[in-house]
Amino acid sequence: MLGFLQPTQGHAWIDNHECWHEGVEARRSVTYLPGELRLYENMTGRQIIRFLSDIRGAGEIHNLEPLAQRFDIDIDKPLSQMSSGMKRKVALLQVLVLQAKLIIMDEPTNTLDPSMRDELLLQVKQARENGQSVLFSSHVLSEVEQVCDRVGILQKGKLVHVQQMSELREGRRVHAHFQSPIQNVPDIPGLTVREQKNNELIFEHTGSAPSLFEWLGQQPLLDLRMEPLGLAPIYYRYHGVTE
Repeated sequence: MLGFLQPTQGHAWIDNHECWHEGVEARRSVTYLPGELRLYENMTGRQIIRFLSDIRGAGEIHNLEPLAQRFDIDIDKPLSQMSSGMKRKVALLQVLVLQAKLIIMDEPTNTLDPSMRDELLLQVKQARENGQSVLFSSHVLSEVEQVCDRVGILQKGKLVHVQQMSELREGRRVHAHFQSPIQNVPDIPGLTVREQKNNELIFEHTGSAPSLFEWLGQQPLLDLRMEPLGLAPIYYRYHGVTE
């Protein structure tokens, strides 16, 4: 998408510009945070943000100071005196201040402490609300569940699953422990049994819940655990790891 590699087949467009043949025009609509940072250590945070913004022809930046305060960083400090987490914050500021149509982030929460991770995820949500698109790559499934509208799962470089999070958030995983074995599980729409042994039943359910609750309420339950369905079962389905 950023023109680092020429595709062997297929095409990609950003803001109606073909990424390889119109790469300069396409990249004007993009800001990018790489997984591994390479920054100019002899500059301050402010200088490098200004320098990279000038290269883009971004003009005046009005929201740098408020964002720097949100991320709790002194941008007038030389990068050579910053920790890896502080350098990551500088790079995040560079990506966020330009308010590009498309933001691409590769493992953006690396080296951030928990409070700064929360702040970044908040900024990602605000970017979405502002009409920006965010391509967010992460192995932390809880972060993906928190901010993403649509999720693609890769396996050996291939896209193997696309999941609408609105559909997944309607689902629930249920672990029920009964006084005696359940002989017949009812045919409730959206219910899929994952494991049944002795007095325990593990199943997933999506859709309207009243019929499920009505059935459970009639059973001799000893214990019931219900949790959001989440991405983990789908992820492990393709990566061969059991829960």
